[in-house]
Amino acid sequence: MKQFRVGLLGFGTVGTGVVKCLFQNGSLIGSRVGIEPVLAKIADLDITTDRGIRVDPEILTTDVDEVLTDPDIDVIVELVGGTTIAKEFILRAFENGKGVVTANKALLAHHGDELFPAAERHGVDFYYDASVAGGIPIIKCLREGLAANHIESIYGIFNGTCNYILTRMENDGVAFNDVLREAQELGYAEAEPSLDIDGLDTAHKTSIMASLAYGQWYGMDPVHVEGIRNLELQEIRNAAELGYKIKLLGIIKMQNGLIQMRVHPTLIPTHSQLAQVSDVFNAVWVRGDIVGDTMYYGRGAGQDATASAVVADIIDVALNRQFESRQRVPGFRPHSRYADNTVAMDSISCRYYLRLQVDDRPNVLAEIAHILGAAGISIASLMQRESESDVVAIIVITHMAVESAVRRALDAVTRLPVVRGEPTMIRIEDL
Repeated sequence: MKQFRVGLLGFGTVGTGVVKCLFQNGSLIGSRVGIEPVLAKIADLDITTDRGIRVDPEILTTDVDEVLTDPDIDVIVELVGGTTIAKEFILRAFENGKGVVTANKALLAHHGDELFPAAERHGVDFYYDASVAGGIPIIKCLREGLAANHIESIYGIFNGTCNYILTRMENDGVAFNDVLREAQELGYAEAEPSLDIDGLDTAHKTSIMASLAYGQWYGMDPVHVEGIRNLELQEIRNAAELGYKIKLLGIIKMQNGLIQMRVHPTLIPTHSQLAQVSDVFNAVWVRGDIVGDTMYYGRGAGQDATASAVVADIIDVALNRQFESRQRVPGFRPHSRYADNTVAMDSISCRYYLRLQVDDRPNVLAEIAHILGAAGISIASLMQRESESDVVAIIVITHMAVESAVRRALDAVTRLPVVRGEPTMIRIEDL
């Protein structure tokens, strides 16, 4: 059987998973597709630590050039991470005529506009299914399975750490900081968790998905990003009473010919499919104009899930090379007349959840309603909490409103002498 030789850069958690997968299922893959991927060389600065799997010492090296310049290696798998040296490695692999597979979402989000044209210039494949949602083949689905559709909207739970935290807050009433510490102890959250809890990891993936959906590499500038760091337990409880759950979503939406890209905590109906996704799992909900609504669910991170996606990409590169069809399915191609029509966050329209702490005095509700009405914001429901103190909570759910109008109205409400502290605003998506 014909073999396809794989050069691996990075022998960390995911790299170890890729090695295990190739060793365990290489023959199975060969039987299925007629070409067997085999591990030819692994480069890593640390080649002595026990990874729990036996590897021939002859294929281990600390010299990345041994992998990048080896004429017998067919594909380079970049699992180094980061946005600097990893980019250099990938560009050099392209120059040497080698296809590349990567799981590096940050690199793609920040430098995709340089990497994809380079792959095309050199006529090589560049695959990255593992960069979004781990083992869920969402990129392949969007790039190939849904190619007949205009993509109308995408809603993604892309970060397992945040989803775990929100699930524990919801189910067990545990405050954010306590759950975060627990997630760190369990290995679900990094010691420095900002990339996850501040929404940046989700934003990287949102940028990648938007680029696939609309055929233009957007980078990070058009993506509005908010995380869950400041989310209070009271909002989780209030949402539940109102028939919602709160999820950190990556949202990509075409609305009136304008493309939105945003990441933030979002109220979604409790009965919706996305609301049922709990713990560290990921899910992506996609609406196409022909297919309608589709949803994809699974493990969004971890050694095995990510390795599964990486090896699937290796197989695609192998088949493209065998049948001389490199660039058969490029990373993305310009295809939407709306691709340039991105919209600033201030101009989006959605519904809003607002919580205000106010003095328990007559006419307070009337004052707030007047300010909202003057800004063109219609109230769908309003609830005032009973309190034993002289400060009460008012919860407002709006009809569709423009973001800039809501922010102006909240600024005016905050200046009222009866309002205590900063109001809370969370957007609502009626999936």
